[in-house]
Amino acid sequence: MPADLAVIGLGHLGLPLAQAAVSAGIQTIGYDTDPRAFAELSAGRTPVEGSLTASDIRRMLSGGFRPTTNQAELGRVRTAVICAPTPLGPDRTLDLTAVGDAARALAARLRPHTTVLLESAVHPGTTENFLLPLLEEGSGLRGGRDFHLAHSPSRLDPGNRTHVYTNTPKVIGGLTPACTESAAAFYGRLTDKVVRARGPREAEMTKVLETNFRHVNIALVNEMAVLCHDLGVDLWDVIRCAETKPFGFQPFRPGPGVGGHGAPVDPGYLPYNSRTPGHPLRMVSLAQEINDRMPQYVIQRCATLLNEHGKSARGARILLLGVTYKPDLADQEASPAREIATRLMDMGAQIGYHDPHVLDWRVRELPVPRADSLYEAASSADLTVLLQHHRTYDLQGLAVKAQLLLDTRGATPAGAAHRL
Repeated sequence: MPADLAVIGLGHLGLPLAQAAVSAGIQTIGYDTDPRAFAELSAGRTPVEGSLTASDIRRMLSGGFRPTTNQAELGRVRTAVICAPTPLGPDRTLDLTAVGDAARALAARLRPHTTVLLESAVHPGTTENFLLPLLEEGSGLRGGRDFHLAHSPSRLDPGNRTHVYTNTPKVIGGLTPACTESAAAFYGRLTDKVVRARGPREAEMTKVLETNFRHVNIALVNEMAVLCHDLGVDLWDVIRCAETKPFGFQPFRPGPGVGGHGAPVDPGYLPYNSRTPGHPLRMVSLAQEINDRMPQYVIQRCATLLNEHGKSARGARILLLGVTYKPDLADQEASPAREIATRLMDMGAQIGYHDPHVLDWRVRELPVPRADSLYEAASSADLTVLLQHHRTYDLQGLAVKAQLLLDTRGATPAGAAHRL
C-alpha cells in the first residue's frame, strides 16, 4: 500500500516523528540503510537506546508503520522527511555524510509535487547550499517549482512528559512561500501550532540559538558552582531562591558535564561559505570550554574528598551512579560519565557503576563491573558519585549507606552528601 510519508533515518529524530505521524493516522514508512535498524524494528524492538520503547514500536507496527530498506518506496510518498544524524566531527563541524546519503537516495526516486523536509541539526545555509543541489542534480527537478523544500528543526526533549510532539510548536522555513505552506499543512496534522520562519536559514538558525542558549546558561551555573564551593555558599539554595523571581530569570542547574544530541555551534566552525568574517560567537566558545572542564572538576572534587578522609584515588573503590545523559532514559549520547570513568581509571581507581537503564557499560572497550545490589556496593565503595539522578534512586537511604557520597546533581537532601 502506498504511504503518505517517508521518514528517512530511523534514529533519535526519525522514530518519534514516525510515531507522531502514525498516531495522527498518516500512512508512514521508515527508510534506513542500516539493516540492523530494519531487523530490530521489524521484530518490534527499538534500534536506538533512549528513544522509543519496544511497546511503542509494536503499537506503531500495529498502526500501519512499515520499516523498509527498499529505496524504490521513497518514490511513492507525498512527503519525505530527512532525519539523518549529523554528529560533531573532530574539527567541530557537523558531519553531513548521512544527510547527503539520504538526499541522494531520495533524489533518485523524487517525484514532482513531493514535499521534502529536513529535520537534521545543520549549519545555517545547509538546506539551500547542500541539500537543494543534491536533490536537483539527482532528480532533474527544480526546488520551489517542481517540488517543495523546507527546514524544520527538531525540538524533541526525550523523557519530557509535559512537552510532547503534539503541544510543542513546530518552526518551519520554506525555500518559497508555497514551500512553507506545504510544510505547514503537513506539520499541522501533527502539532497544535506551526510557526512560520522567514526562510530556511532562519529556521536553521533557530536551532542554533536554542542549543547555544542552553549551553551558555549551563556554563554560567557551572562556573557559579565552582565559585560557590570555594566560598562555602550553597548554590542549590541560591538557585531555589532566584527562581522565585517572576521575570528575567530562568533556572539552570550545574552538573558533571553536558550530554545530549544537540551540540553548540560557533560560527568560527561553520563551513567556509557560511561564515561571517570577524564575528565569532565568543560567548559560545567560552561556554563550551567551561562545560568541557566539568568532568575534570568532578575528578578534582573526588580526589579532594578521598584525601580529606585519608585515602588516595589510586586503589580507591569508586562507584558511579547513573551513566546516561538524562534521568530515567537509557541514552548515553555525550554523557560525561565515560570521560569521568576514564580519568579515574588513569589515576588508578577501581571503578564500578550502577544504572537501572544500562545493563552493560564499557569504557575503552572494557566492561565496567555493574553493581547488583546498590546499597551493598555503596557501603563497600570508598566513594560513591551520583552522576545522573534516576527516579528509582532513594538518595536519602543511599546517603546513609555510602561511606562518602558526592552529588553532582544537587538531588540529595541538604546536608546528606557533598554537593558539586
